[in-house]
Amino acid sequence: MGTAFERRAVTPAIKTDKKSKREWPSQYQVFLLNDDYTPMDFVVVVLQQFFGMGYPQAVKVMLEVHRHNKGVCGIYTRDIAETKVAQVNEFARINEHPLLCKMEKI
Repeated sequence: MGTAFERRAVTPAIKTDKKSKREWPSQYQVFLLNDDYTPMDFVVVVLQQFFGMGYPQAVKVMLEVHRHNKGVCGIYTRDIAETKVAQVNEFARINEHPLLCKMEKI
């Protein structure tokens, strides 16, 4: 009585070119721009809520935005960066603040 399964050597059906290189997705820097009206506390809340920063890191980035007119919130793939930018800008608009979040390819 034989077994239902036989052991066979498996060869890949797809041949790969050993010269091909893996391309990583493009990275995008998400940042906040300073304005004269958005309260610093609101910026800290945005950084904590949308970028997962702890309070000390959020304050540090908020001060970077305040002092240098721009502060980096994180680096993400395009889809994630676009989502974060849209979420932050919508949240600021709903709360009637002119805070602006943008992204740029790095």
